Amino acid sequence: MNQSVRLAVSTRGPFSRLVSRRGMSVGLSPATHSTMAVKLRYDDIVKSDQDKRLYRGLLLDNGMKVLLVSDETTDKSAACIDVAVGYMSDPDELPGLAHFCEHMLFLGTEKYPDENKYNQFLAQYAGKSNAFTATDSTNYYFDVAPDKLRETLDIFAQFFIAPLFTESATDKEVNAIESENSGNLLKDGWRLSQVKNSLSKKGHPYSKFGTGNTITLVDRPKEMGISVRDALLKFHSEWYSSNIMSLVVVGRENLDELEAMVVENFSQVKCRSNVEPPSWPEHPYGPEQLKKKLSVVPIKDQRNLVILFPIPDLSKHYKASPAGHLAHLIGHEGPGSILSALRARGWCNGLTAGPTNPARGFSDFTVAVDLSEEGLSHVEDIISLIFQYINLLKKEGPTKDTFEEMRCLKEMNFRFKDKEQPMSYVVSLASSITKFEMKDVLKGYYILDEFRPDLITEEVLNKLTPDNMRVVVQAQVFKSIADSKEEWYGTEYKWEDIPEETLQKWRNAGLCSDLILPPKNEFIPSDFSVLPVPGEIKPFPSVIQDTMLSRVWYKQDDKFLLPKTSCKVDIASPLAYLDPTSCNKSSMYVYLLEDALNEYSYAATLAGLGYSLGITTTGLQLVLEGYSSKQHVLLDKIVEKMVNFEVDPQRFDILKENYMRTLRNFKLEQPHSHAMYFLYMLMFYAQWTKEELMDSLEGLTFKDVQDFVPHLFSNIHLEFLVHGSATKERALELANIVEDNIKRKIKVRPLLPKQMNLLRQIQLADESNFVYRIDSSIHPTSCTAVYLQCGSLSTENNMKLELIAQILKEPFFNILRTKEQLGYIVRCTIHRSYTEQGLMALVQSSRDPDYVEKRIEAFFAHMHDLICNMSEEEFEKHKEAVAIKRLEKPKKLSALSSIFWREIVSQLYHFDRDNVEVEYMRTLQKKDIIQHYEELISHDALRRHKLSVQIVPSKECNFELRKDTGVMDNGNVAEDLFPSPEIRTPVVPIEDILAFHRSQALCPYPKPYMIVGARSKL
Repeated sequence: MNQSVRLAVSTRGPFSRLVSRRGMSVGLSPATHSTMAVKLRYDDIVKSDQDKRLYRGLLLDNGMKVLLVSDETTDKSAACIDVAVGYMSDPDELPGLAHFCEHMLFLGTEKYPDENKYNQFLAQYAGKSNAFTATDSTNYYFDVAPDKLRETLDIFAQFFIAPLFTESATDKEVNAIESENSGNLLKDGWRLSQVKNSLSKKGHPYSKFGTGNTITLVDRPKEMGISVRDALLKFHSEWYSSNIMSLVVVGRENLDELEAMVVENFSQVKCRSNVEPPSWPEHPYGPEQLKKKLSVVPIKDQRNLVILFPIPDLSKHYKASPAGHLAHLIGHEGPGSILSALRARGWCNGLTAGPTNPARGFSDFTVAVDLSEEGLSHVEDIISLIFQYINLLKKEGPTKDTFEEMRCLKEMNFRFKDKEQPMSYVVSLASSITKFEMKDVLKGYYILDEFRPDLITEEVLNKLTPDNMRVVVQAQVFKSIADSKEEWYGTEYKWEDIPEETLQKWRNAGLCSDLILPPKNEFIPSDFSVLPVPGEIKPFPSVIQDTMLSRVWYKQDDKFLLPKTSCKVDIASPLAYLDPTSCNKSSMYVYLLEDALNEYSYAATLAGLGYSLGITTTGLQLVLEGYSSKQHVLLDKIVEKMVNFEVDPQRFDILKENYMRTLRNFKLEQPHSHAMYFLYMLMFYAQWTKEELMDSLEGLTFKDVQDFVPHLFSNIHLEFLVHGSATKERALELANIVEDNIKRKIKVRPLLPKQMNLLRQIQLADESNFVYRIDSSIHPTSCTAVYLQCGSLSTENNMKLELIAQILKEPFFNILRTKEQLGYIVRCTIHRSYTEQGLMALVQSSRDPDYVEKRIEAFFAHMHDLICNMSEEEFEKHKEAVAIKRLEKPKKLSALSSIFWREIVSQLYHFDRDNVEVEYMRTLQKKDIIQHYEELISHDALRRHKLSVQIVPSKECNFELRKDTGVMDNGNVAEDLFPSPEIRTPVVPIEDILAFHRSQALCPYPKPYMIVGARSKL
């Protein structure tokens, strides 16, 4: 896969220096007397023909770069500030300070000293926020109800004007940093990144530890006599300068109104005249760090090869994309590609290639290979083959045909780009401001105007040599040779020179006849016509064909008006999930099929037409989405392959081993993932556990899967949804392609309605209080998940629970995470299936789960009083917040299709659910919510249905959990805010999941919103 596009839009990516627009006249407007704080305006921003939003760029007098986005239809307003300083600018003696500063800005300012003001305000008005710290930037963002943008910007701007950094907040928040870091210690991505960075040139800031912990932010500073609070104040005052900030604001207001808001709030941000965005033109990998091999021991059972070539920072050449040109070729997955050749040899499962920009001033070109078991013993041969392809590229030289195809794809994707969610959009654009000229800020990643074979060859291709590389290999087998340990994560590794004879072998790699340049992409669409919208059109999908074998739902798009279609197919087959062996056969069938189709489907993916195939508890699900014109061609190929599938024994062995590793690796996931998994296992009947799947997978053969395929399709029901720029005739054609291919090969017997049942959930009895406690031998932290089942899906139950969750969410985080310091991962959310729903409170912590559960119960008891004493005005604010969230419109066709599809596969068919339920919710009074809370959630509720899952570190972790309040990791004392109540019903431990299931009732299916045809499934 070509990495360049994916990496380019990463919000954690690096940022190039903004091109100065001073002195230019094209598209610029002089400041008017009403906005003297604006130095320049940019009115020439290039946008897609489909984009109805209005844009304006600004350069404020204080040097801040601003992009305004006026969207009168937006459901949410949003804003983001990117500050061009990150953890590579941390003082050497205080690793993690930039990240700590990011955390602290949320906890009070001079104008708004309340530590919870920002989050509480956002929660009241359907908003949310987050931030991240990267190597050379720190990014803050939020969204909020459209009519609250002005007030939120006022609060937000104070982060950058006058934050408090109070002593008490500093002392508490360092625990959140410690907890966040603890959660990353066993994540292989973080571990590998740090060990690679640590082996940079001595003293290069790329080697710094960016997260921080109590050692770097408490213990060592104390030993050195450093005040961390003073250091935070100094860091903010030195680096948080307006001239290295980029701001993006999306709102319903017109551009002049948005400009006035920005000027009013952000012109006060100070500009430090001596501050420039830090840049590091000296690459962290010099001669002493090249021609090296790094062998790393991962936590999970995985095998990866990464070849890294240092290259210059080519950000200023974004219109030519020289590294992207080579990424397209080296990362290609079609016939004659590196990946194709490696798969044919049985050496890999996947390959990606492309440029990365770790920080301003330097870049890398990487080739990453997901190795098979056999491939691990052929690393040198794999690298030889990669150099053979590089030699082919050098021999052929950059071609205009490749450039034109890439240009065509980029232009097409920009022209018909889907609309983004406001919050993700502002994050992306804030980064783009620092990379591109202001007029190109929307199109920068899609521009390919300059064919520069000189840049492609001299700045990238000629640097892809054995003498300008380092090789990184990850595998657990290296534990026997590892002789070093990284300081912060404890990653074991071996760092050694690559032998000269190996380098010489790669220098003389020559050419390989298996490798060729990519053929012309036949999937690039030529027809971009959009079906005209008739005067009257049904607002929701309707059935246009209903037979014994299939049902076809159809909806012409009348909202997005792009030449795209979503085609979803549910293949109900009882055999697919009948038992663990059948489940494994279905999974292996899907893995093998996708593997076999990859060469063919990759061209379609590049051309904006993708597909996915997955196993469900009721069968298989096939989804095609993208440009309409050639969708039928791809669908025909996929389904023809599905029913005529021949299993490749070599690929079976490789993918079976890969699947087994995935199952085994689950035990290494975070405690909160384990808690959610066991909650799912407990609450759903007839789910197959990882252990059951692993036991049955051992003896599975390729012949078992081959023989299974015709049986899988012999007794089925097909359900289709075709939604987009497609006629009814095209919808029926797509359905016929699937049916005809299946019936041509297999004798099909349609399912009876009573065979098409959904997975049923356990129904907990009134006054139940179960706990399932399980040891974890991996992670030295606990997790407590408390689930309160709150009834079946209905308009009344849904909205009462959503309103309660809205009221609880922000206080739960503020009290248990910020004030009581129970952990970094703290959330209170709704857990919902097709039949039942409930409130789920989860905390991952260094405390004993019994203690954490008491604090959760104390929270529920406290919130009863809070709800009872809540003013009507505040209650109405929460109702409006729920309404805004529920009525937020999907931004792209695929998202709306998914909403329709969820109603179809759940067999509820409530397509107007959001409007109907919000209308009901607006009639609810506070007494209704209090009654629901007292019946189902409060600690003394008579109809309470409680199930807790507790993940506890075992003795092997050598970690003792704190059982109550006391001294935290930084020496401060955390106190309970209110007492834990006595729980009326006794705790019943669950010793065995199967026995628990057999002792419980099953939930009834909810009543469908409408009956669909004579053969309704329910």
